[in-house]
Amino acid sequence: MAMQQQIQPSSFKFLKKLKENNNREWFNTHKTEFQAEQQLIEGFAEALLGKLSKHDLIETESGKKSLFRIYRDTRFSHDKTPYKTNWSGGFKRATKQRRGGYYFQLEPGNSFIAGGFWGPSSEDLKKIRDDIAFDPAPLRKILAGKTFFSHFGKLEGEQLKTTPKGFDAGHEGIDLLRYKQFLLIKRFTDKEVLSEQFLKEADLTLQAMRPFFDYMSDALTTDPNGQ
Repeated sequence: MAMQQQIQPSSFKFLKKLKENNNREWFNTHKTEFQAEQQLIEGFAEALLGKLSKHDLIETESGKKSLFRIYRDTRFSHDKTPYKTNWSGGFKRATKQRRGGYYFQLEPGNSFIAGGFWGPSSEDLKKIRDDIAFDPAPLRKILAGKTFFSHFGKLEGEQLKTTPKGFDAGHEGIDLLRYKQFLLIKRFTDKEVLSEQFLKEADLTLQAMRPFFDYMSDALTTDPNGQ
């Protein structure tokens, strides 16, 4: 029997009920329902991985393994509710030459497909900034591209309010040099997520990230001599 590839209304209904009853007693009582809905999400993730693997080399082995646990880590959080109220997962690009990662989150009123660099190391951040400082034009061209703009609108992520150390405040690329994170995010309505076209649209969103990923991969894996 083929796995379900379309996100079902029941998967969102379960999340809404979980949000209203975010406690272990309720969850344990509805564990069978959770497992059934999780299996449906696995089907979508497997189908998305299949499409993604046709245009990128992916390390993630299966849709099931791409999914994140629904259990929250509450050790350092003021919010002690034990469960996430979304379905989410990620795909890791394969080999050291392919940098960046893909992420999806499905939640009533807060669904999105994302990718990029959430927490680059200080070494990686320096390499990215050095590449931008040398010539910001290649990155600007990608960000201004029709496909990029139609999917993401703009580059997102945390930025410095001041000039990064070692760079000139008057540099032509100072707006790009201030980024500490480099995120691409496309948000979807509930209607879009539950439509038959969502799998296709999700894959097109992942494809639209590729020029940005190729640029960043070159910046992070090429030495100053161009090797």
